[in-house]
Amino acid sequence: MTTSADFERQRAKMVDGQLRTTDVNRIPLLDAFMAVPREAFVPSRLKPLAYIDEDLEITPPGASERRYLMEPSPFAKMLQLADIGTSDVVLDVGAGTGYSAAILSLVAGSVIALESDATLADEATARLAELGYDNVAVVQGPLPAGYASEAPYDVIVVEGAVDEVSQQLFDQVKDGGRLVVVEGHGNAGTAKLYVKQGTGISGRRGFNAAVRSLPGFQKEKAFEF
Repeated sequence: MTTSADFERQRAKMVDGQLRTTDVNRIPLLDAFMAVPREAFVPSRLKPLAYIDEDLEITPPGASERRYLMEPSPFAKMLQLADIGTSDVVLDVGAGTGYSAAILSLVAGSVIALESDATLADEATARLAELGYDNVAVVQGPLPAGYASEAPYDVIVVEGAVDEVSQQLFDQVKDGGRLVVVEGHGNAGTAKLYVKQGTGISGRRGFNAAVRSLPGFQKEKAFEF
């Protein structure tokens, strides 16, 4: 049986072996990853694997689409790219069971954790409350629509690979705010940082990232004669 001390050692190995070695060097981020118990946010059968450098499936029973907890390194690199500050309001799109929101809560001012799956949203609410992450609010709704009632956001983080970012999400970024996302799938995936300036959005490439797709962001196939 894996003990809490074992998990703490695994967490330290994750930070040193997966994050620092991939150029994640911002101390507040490293401290956040060291503080949040990743094992608390995965299904019981996967707790021994909570700190491996792979995406972990968190799909609830009966769900029509598979969902994953993103691998630690690309997730940490995305947050570093976003340059999140302690007063920032962050929208976490595709929050799953709440792990990403827990990390964000330690580096941001407040977090809106958006989840489309009711079971995952309930799990996230329960786990975040149990562990005392009280600057996070979990909300349920379609992911591409964002959460307009609390907009605009300083930062929007999209928790998975997409074909393209919805206009609704871009509309919810504050002037001067940022959006980070992985566009493209598999080895063609690229993490991008978008910055809003007035009514315009400019984007730049961050790094290559092969992460699991986030449902709801697929391009509609064009009709072919």
